[in-house]
Amino acid sequence: MLASMRTSGALSVAHEDAVLRIAFTRPDRLNAVTAEVLDDLADLLVEAGDDSGVRVVVLSGEGRAFSSGADLQGDVSSRADDAPGVTTLLAANRVVRALRAMPQPTIAAVNGPAAGVGCSLALGCDIVVAAESAYFLLSFTNVGLMPDGGATALVPASLGRSRALQLALVPERLSADRAHEWGLVHRVVPDDGLRRAVADLTDRLVAGAPRAYAATKRAINDVTLAGLEDALAAEVAGQSELLKSADFREAVAAFAEKRPPVFSGE
Repeated sequence: MLASMRTSGALSVAHEDAVLRIAFTRPDRLNAVTAEVLDDLADLLVEAGDDSGVRVVVLSGEGRAFSSGADLQGDVSSRADDAPGVTTLLAANRVVRALRAMPQPTIAAVNGPAAGVGCSLALGCDIVVAAESAYFLLSFTNVGLMPDGGATALVPASLGRSRALQLALVPERLSADRAHEWGLVHRVVPDDGLRRAVADLTDRLVAGAPRAYAATKRAINDVTLAGLEDALAAEVAGQSELLKSADFREAVAAFAEKRPPVFSGE
């Protein structure tokens, strides 16, 4: 049933041998996501959480990227007054909530950039396996916005306050090797070994005890992500204002004109 669920066409879904594999399929856009894509993903995850035939969920991206974040260009063309839009943010929050709530282990297979909300989605998974060419980037402040998709809770929970602020306020690419050194990534493998490494991990998890996994996830998440709902609410409030700011409008214009933005603080 999961494999036949109707989606926006920007996701591929395969359910085999107790593993649900979901992949972003917009390689020409570096798997940038829209509200529609995220809502479809959230629906899949919620349904999978109630399916005893799913033991592990793997989230990945086709082509050269995991996800470059919100589809700024696509949303600007259709909703210039609200791009990338509160609707996209709310849909991302649904995904993060579903990842946290589902009893099954979730794996992010990161094969390239995980930027913006793409970084949030990767960190929303329980375990991250990264290719050597992968990197993580909280690029929000570069466009006059704040981290969202739960990043203000997920990143500090994973890395601590100091490193979270460093990544958020001075956005720079965090390489897969450095992410592994910091404890953000379970394992880094050669690019051509990512599929095999993820398959080995899923085999191990599928053979494990589902009830024990569910109880372990619930206990750890209850402690480390106790503030997730407050963070999501704060992100919605803050981002809603920032999306109306002159600085964000300048960032959108600069993006379209392929130039650096000049921020006024307004």
